[in-house]
Amino acid sequence: MTLPRVLVAAPASGHGKTTVATGLMAALAARGHVVSGHKVGPDYIDPGYHALATGRPGRNLDPHLTDPALIAPLLLHGARGADLAVVEGVMGLFDGQIGGDGFASTAHVATLTRTPIVLVVDVSHASRSIGAVVHGMATFEPGVRIAGIILNKAGSARHASEVVSAIERTGIPVLGILQRDQGVSAPSRHLGLVPADERDEAASALDRLVDQVSASIDLDAVIDVARTAPSLTETAWDPTAHVSRAAADSPVVAVAAGRAFTFRYAETTELLEAAGCTVALFDPARDSRLPAGTRGIYLGGGFPEVHAAALSANASLREDLRQAVFDGVPTVAECAGLLYLCRTVDGHPMVGALAADAVMTPRLTLSYRRPTLAGDQLLGVAGTTATAHEFHRTTVTPVHGDNPAWTVDGSPVGFAGPTLSASYLHLHWAGHPHLAQAFADAAATAPAHAGTMLPSAVASVPTSVPEPIADPLRHHGDVEARDGLVDLAVNVSRLPRPAWLETALAEGLAASTAYPDASTAQAAVARHHGRAVEDVLVTAGAAEAFTLIARSRPWRRPVVVHPQFTEPDVALRAAGHRVSHVVCRAEDEFALDPTAVPRDADLVIVGNPTNPTGRLHPAAVLRSLCRPGRVVVVDEAFMDFVPGETHSLTSHRLLGLVVVRSLTKLWSMPGIRAGYVVGDPRVLADLRGQQAPWSVGTPALHAVEATTRPEAARETYCRARQVQQHRRVLIDGLVELGVPVTESEAPFVLARPGPGLHSRLRNAGFALRRADTFPSLDDSWVRIAVREPSITRRLLTTWGVHTACI
Repeated sequence: MTLPRVLVAAPASGHGKTTVATGLMAALAARGHVVSGHKVGPDYIDPGYHALATGRPGRNLDPHLTDPALIAPLLLHGARGADLAVVEGVMGLFDGQIGGDGFASTAHVATLTRTPIVLVVDVSHASRSIGAVVHGMATFEPGVRIAGIILNKAGSARHASEVVSAIERTGIPVLGILQRDQGVSAPSRHLGLVPADERDEAASALDRLVDQVSASIDLDAVIDVARTAPSLTETAWDPTAHVSRAAADSPVVAVAAGRAFTFRYAETTELLEAAGCTVALFDPARDSRLPAGTRGIYLGGGFPEVHAAALSANASLREDLRQAVFDGVPTVAECAGLLYLCRTVDGHPMVGALAADAVMTPRLTLSYRRPTLAGDQLLGVAGTTATAHEFHRTTVTPVHGDNPAWTVDGSPVGFAGPTLSASYLHLHWAGHPHLAQAFADAAATAPAHAGTMLPSAVASVPTSVPEPIADPLRHHGDVEARDGLVDLAVNVSRLPRPAWLETALAEGLAASTAYPDASTAQAAVARHHGRAVEDVLVTAGAAEAFTLIARSRPWRRPVVVHPQFTEPDVALRAAGHRVSHVVCRAEDEFALDPTAVPRDADLVIVGNPTNPTGRLHPAAVLRSLCRPGRVVVVDEAFMDFVPGETHSLTSHRLLGLVVVRSLTKLWSMPGIRAGYVVGDPRVLADLRGQQAPWSVGTPALHAVEATTRPEAARETYCRARQVQQHRRVLIDGLVELGVPVTESEAPFVLARPGPGLHSRLRNAGFALRRADTFPSLDDSWVRIAVREPSITRRLLTTWGVHTACI
């Protein structure tokens, strides 16, 4: 059979195989070609991106899981009706099973399928040496043909030209050059990339990738390489040739899907359908019960630990599934499915069909296996062997039940019975169709699950009315985080302070026998921001800065942009000023319209990123507020939580512009009042005139100076990136629960669950920041601090339960 095809490989992991392979698939499909996407190895995530790019199921080619003789037939099966196939390799070109001399490597699959290779090479850290790398890869193993090169992450045109010149010696053509573009890389998770099904922005990222690939890679040359592939003499794999029809009435097999269960091989469901089963997908995070008439259940792989809150919150489905397993509905659970059937995952309630609990661990288990059925069970008789792989960062205690599913290297693993097989092992049923047959036969003889629903536990929960507050503008999150509650109200980092900061504080305490001298700290801040010393004023946190600003001039029309931190309002009011508000609205995603600020405003105060919305206003928008006769104060108390501090105005020298910074949040020291103001020296001169002598203590001054050093810059970036990752867990979890939430660039998010939930969660042990004390917001909003994922998931689980009871 003639099948134009190319295999995208690389010298090692991290060179950009997924980006290039997916980009080629999408760009060729955009040209009107029917493209089939394939992945070497057991990976589930990359095929999800391939499916998004091609509109066809992503397929896997793994000699360990299915037998080398099946690789070409499976390639032909997956590519039925396609114009050409693009295969993405795994790891480095020649890296395969440990100790297997390249078995199951990309080169092995290229040889089995006689597919020409396009080698992707990251050239960001070398130039002429790339020629040697390509030469070595091309000559290392006879029978492996590298037909083209794509350079990835190239720098300047001069750099790329040097690399191309070096590669010309090999006689292998360069088919394209991709520049650095982080906008088209897929985000990573603890097991690798984030599945495409979990990325709301995946389609738009793919569009950008298509544009880049089309502009940078010679697609016609890639097609020419694909057409050099010789014809394949093998016969396409056909699922109907490997299983027989199990029943005439098409028993329903419920297959877990949705964002939490994205991992399964396409051939699994094809074999079940060939055996006469009706495959019905269901989403354990959203569907209230199993599909009608369920007679078999398949729970594949995914990330239940990531989506634990939504899975736990769906109590009716958990109960229905538990009863189905207990009633003997044939059930296969692999990895994520095993975790879901446990009693708990990281403390979150799960189905409870297995007397076991699962927890996340720092250690990755990644290996090929050769398991043997430990006893007679759902999938076959004792002694039956198979090939499989494991890929997880969790552990289950106990690792097996009284009837383990398999033995691996002589050790029992998993849980089994006449109607159950559950373990960490992933099996490719195309390589072991007898397993699919056994499961289909069991489903054919099983009665349909009658279904069960939870009784409506608490039919209605009275909506709590928030307690009145005498002065809402003086209400802060620290008031909420009391009585032993889990603190999600205070926006202070929970990370321990770095050793160098502890040392600075201790030295400051030792030096406190003399009155404080701020000159060294102010000079350090000035150097840090590239400003003159007179452009800096060290303050006792941001709160003192707002008091100084309020008292510094007889403001005619001070304006505060809301919703935002309320201390500027309090300070202005205490100084005798009448404050005007400009409101950013939720329907505009809390964006600031500069034209809404009155022209006669002589003082404008705005947060960036803003508390409580987390909105990061573009620097250009804030600069546009500046005009003669006006002071613009930008509160950047949370700017150090933004990686790279994009849109900070600390280095912008504009008349009337001042920036307020706080060091207490990121550096976990709210009791050390440390901050500073940087900006127009004329405004700062007025602030100095209002500042009390020695208002900033010596320990705080030492801390200010220490946080301007290079080690502080590195730590700042690391902490900001961690908050960015942890915030994504919170936002994704809220979205899964159907809670409207604002996108945020701060260590908190603003959500709108509706009235009453703040009080209910408080009664359940969680302190959230009520938002009705911020001007323009009401009690339907709450602000939630970003915490480590384990705490976030506990919150989301409780949240889901309380929402379900309304």
